[in-house]
Amino acid sequence: MSKQRPRSLRVLLDEIRACSICADSLPLGPRPILAASARATVLIAGQAPGAKVHASGVPWDDPSGDTLRVWMGIDRATFYDATKVAIVPMGFCYPGKGSSGDLPPRPECAAHWHTELLQRLTGVQLTLVIGTYAQAYHLRGQQKATLTETVHAFREYLPQICVLPHPSPRNRPWLTKHAWFEQECLPLFRARVAAVLDAR
Repeated sequence: MSKQRPRSLRVLLDEIRACSICADSLPLGPRPILAASARATVLIAGQAPGAKVHASGVPWDDPSGDTLRVWMGIDRATFYDATKVAIVPMGFCYPGKGSSGDLPPRPECAAHWHTELLQRLTGVQLTLVIGTYAQAYHLRGQQKATLTETVHAFREYLPQICVLPHPSPRNRPWLTKHAWFEQECLPLFRARVAAVLDAR
């Protein structure tokens, strides 16, 4: 018997967007939100969509996304060009609200989809790893004890990985307290993003 041919990236993305594995646990129902192309050279690995993004269906279509684009030094057109920037959060659907912000990403996404999907993104040269859940998955045990320590050690992960806190307005106190992030990290991150995109 011949081996079954692996599904194409397009078919895989269609299946992810139709996924309803954890529908019973999602307060607004399933609406997987991501963007990917085998040609993308930058990968954004975040947490999970918020309620506003769930409503629009557009990843990072909120104040957090505005800040992230400033951090990256790119405009919306570049950000939303899937042949340049892939967006693969740890959870594809809005997980609901918790006592201190959104709930953690649903674990089913990474367990069921991420390995195959990330293997298809063969052009990625730089991954932006945003938040503790994404860091735990993508750094595979190489993260520090806290998010702050991991971000402060950002040079250890370059040039393939940029480690970032979440760009949510709720994180403004963290950014104010840790001024070194904007002073030391962001210039290097922007330069690395520009270098990868310009090398296409």
